[in-house]
Amino acid sequence: MSDKPSIRKQLHPNIWVVTATSFLMDISSEMIVYLIPLFLSNVLGVRTAVIGLIDGVAETTASLLKVYSGSLSDRLGNRKWLAVIGYAISALSKPFLYFAASWTGVMAVRFSDRVGKGIRTAPRDALVAASSDESNRGYAFGLHRAGDTAGAFLGIGIAALIIWLTQRGSLLITRASFQTAVLFSIVPAVLAVMVLAWGAVEIKSSSYGVEKKRVSLQSLDPRFRKFLIIMVLFMLGNSSDSFIILRAQERGLNVLQTLLMLMTFTAVYTVCSGPFGVLSDRVGRRRLMIGGWLAYGLVYLGFAFASAGWQIWVLFAVYGLYYAATEGVAKAFVADLVPDAQRGTAYGWFNAAIGITALPASLIAGLLWQGVGAWAGWGASAPFFFGAGLALAAVLLLWRMKV
Repeated sequence: MSDKPSIRKQLHPNIWVVTATSFLMDISSEMIVYLIPLFLSNVLGVRTAVIGLIDGVAETTASLLKVYSGSLSDRLGNRKWLAVIGYAISALSKPFLYFAASWTGVMAVRFSDRVGKGIRTAPRDALVAASSDESNRGYAFGLHRAGDTAGAFLGIGIAALIIWLTQRGSLLITRASFQTAVLFSIVPAVLAVMVLAWGAVEIKSSSYGVEKKRVSLQSLDPRFRKFLIIMVLFMLGNSSDSFIILRAQERGLNVLQTLLMLMTFTAVYTVCSGPFGVLSDRVGRRRLMIGGWLAYGLVYLGFAFASAGWQIWVLFAVYGLYYAATEGVAKAFVADLVPDAQRGTAYGWFNAAIGITALPASLIAGLLWQGVGAWAGWGASAPFFFGAGLALAAVLLLWRMKV
């Protein structure tokens, strides 16, 4: 207990600024991101395979930018302003969702928002890594994830309030409710850009900005490349959380109950991210990630067998433990494996690998849900069985990985 205040004092101001930025942007994003699949399904009548396509294309195409943006930040020696540009693009795209009247319109907005994320994520993560050291890196990334998810909690809460005031206990979302949430989401998005632009400072180390040539994947540490392959395998079974939302609705939760379920998830995620980050500094990142992935596999099996909405709710709360134990910890693990001068590139590949697998993962999940091929008759349980199986395979590979 005695070392916790000292760890907190050692954190660079950038950690707090980036955390505040993510907090505000996630208020904005989470107000609408979980309503989008319901809007597509309930208002526009879009099928699950198309919903998976929208999520997958947006994430995958934009993820290609993460590699370039991360490498560019290494060569320019500039993390902050690339991150600011990315946040600004996402903020500017949000108002257009108000006017979306077709699934192609929704996909265009989602794509623009993900382009912004693709530009900002790797430089932002490299800035966090440069603003911390090995002794408190897990805590720094854990704090950032806690701020991010605290914003998600508040954003979902605002969305829940909007739904409660506009349509009470209706099972299906309406266009008017969705548009109201979009309007409210614009303000925190703009504030996020302002906080990062005025509050963050560049960190100049002896090796920062020395990579004048683009760093290739082959030149990065072999341990990082092995970890990247394992992540890709795991993420192929980790389809969009939109399918969990649709599963909850299928099992009887109305829109308001679904949002309250999401608030439970983000509360668990927020409370546990910091402590899990500190724990990773003490017991090791890999050990904690193995535990988190095992929890993920068990939760996905639970989603497959769930027969009532309240069961999805409880499982989604436990799902928050998986996120808390792996999201920030995985990013800290990348920083442990790669030197400072190459971290922008490494985070670009890391985030891109996760994003690129979103397309096949979401398409597979959508097709499995509809009972394609050998999965006919499995119904909505199929994508969750598939995800649990790949999680177990990834756990075995990570356990055998030498670091």
